[in-house]
Amino acid sequence: MSRTPSEDEAAAIAAAIERFRAETAPAPGPEEDAIGPWQRAALLEGVGAKVTVLESQGGERWLS
Repeated sequence: MSRTPSEDEAAAIAAAIERFRAETAPAPGPEEDAIGPWQRAALLEGVGAKVTVLESQGGERWLS
């Protein structure tokens, strides 16, 4: 004896579920950097390490 809900009933159910999720969601935590300080330093140093001596003197980049 089950019946399929109408479009309006289905929309109301979906809205009720979303409202429940929004009202019961945990509070957002403190914002954290996506990249930690150690990783940030490593990335900054890595970018500078890509330039070879040859490039700095106007030569071609090595393809390794």
